[in-house]
Amino acid sequence: MLFQSKDPKLQGDTPPAPEAAPPGAVISPDTRRDNRIPSNQARTKKWPVLDAGGPPNVDLKNLGWWRLTLTGLVNEDVVFTWDEFRKLPRTRVFADMHCVTRWSRLGNVWEGVSVRDLMAHVQVQPEAKFVLVHAYDKGFSFLGGRTDWTTNLPLSHFMDEDCLLADTHDGEPISLEHGGPLRLIVPKLYAWKSAKWIKAIEFRVDDTPGFWERGGYHMLGDPWKEQRYRFSGDEGEDTDEEGSDPANAI
Repeated sequence: MLFQSKDPKLQGDTPPAPEAAPPGAVISPDTRRDNRIPSNQARTKKWPVLDAGGPPNVDLKNLGWWRLTLTGLVNEDVVFTWDEFRKLPRTRVFADMHCVTRWSRLGNVWEGVSVRDLMAHVQVQPEAKFVLVHAYDKGFSFLGGRTDWTTNLPLSHFMDEDCLLADTHDGEPISLEHGGPLRLIVPKLYAWKSAKWIKAIEFRVDDTPGFWERGGYHMLGDPWKEQRYRFSGDEGEDTDEEGSDPANAI
């Protein structure tokens, strides 16, 4: 008799607690809440896959093509190859993830390079207050065709201690469908801000809407305030927005 192998990413009935985090890991503060699931979210034990238009056509076995560029309001652009990036100091983060499509996966262990360590390698000009994250994939344009995928967030949120550029999830390299070889992790915001397949970080003076933000999603996306969409009225109020799921992020 043949038995289907268990999904290695499937969690048990009890979500991982901060006490189970690896030694030395940064503990995202939201994991210490009495109730770790924001309003109108539901816990999933699985590891869902969503994206805006499919993963980019890239080779994860040979990463000679890969570059990460720090650009915009900087004294000089900084470009990392994959080998250079992998030599940077490593950090682990224990964090929950909340998708705007209403699922939450609790107790993820990410490993990579913390944003704060990355920022030590670039001189950002003082007028920079926001970042625009660029990805290797393309989404379907709201005006037709396809467009480069981006997302925006305040520099202050980008610099939080629990934010990192991750290449490992729960002890395994991040697969292509989940954003490999490298994705951004911003635990305190909805998961579309945790951009997959990142290729550049642009420092800006203005808060420039990214792909899903141009389509009506919130400019910040705080799950604890239910900042899903940005329309007139209460920013924290949910609405019946039509359209695709903002899922470069998960």
